[in-house]
Amino acid sequence: MSTKVPRRLVVGISGASGTIYGIRILELLKKTDIETHLVMSKSAEMTMVYETKFKPKEVRALASVNHPAADIGASISSGSFATMGMIVAPCSIKTMSEIATGVTSSLVSRAADVVLKERRRLVLAVRETPLHGGHLRTMTTLSDIGAIVAPIVPAFYNKPKTIDDIINHSVGRLLDLFGIDTKTVKRWEGGPAEE
Repeated sequence: MSTKVPRRLVVGISGASGTIYGIRILELLKKTDIETHLVMSKSAEMTMVYETKFKPKEVRALASVNHPAADIGASISSGSFATMGMIVAPCSIKTMSEIATGVTSSLVSRAADVVLKERRRLVLAVRETPLHGGHLRTMTTLSDIGAIVAPIVPAFYNKPKTIDDIINHSVGRLLDLFGIDTKTVKRWEGGPAEE
């Protein structure tokens, strides 16, 4: 007898630049039947105010359920709480490093660690450049233990006209990793035929 995994996704937003990516994920998932569980770091809340027009309270309202970053006893901190997995967007180097070592100091990294130990899908939208060898080794460790490291890198084959086009395509590709099609990705169908 198999149990059906609930359509439930944990969304983490860390303090790296690019909080709009996590916000857009929540906006797109709000239009679906997927239950979202949001956890934002304090740094994310500060970065968000600098970078976007959104206030943390508005972003929390986009999620089905909110969890304070300090609440290590939240439902998402337990493997018995079934989910499709977790996406951290953007994912800071600090958060990435905590997840890789299993030494977690917040609910963002604890929930990600739980996803890994339960062999669920964990997608880390790392937002940093350039990267030194230590960062790259940490990413290799994460890949080896089951995470998908998906740095936020814009595509241009879709001929974006606005920043929103870039954000939507990037977020759509991240959600593709969970089998979620938000209709925001212009799919590659091959180049023009040679004449």
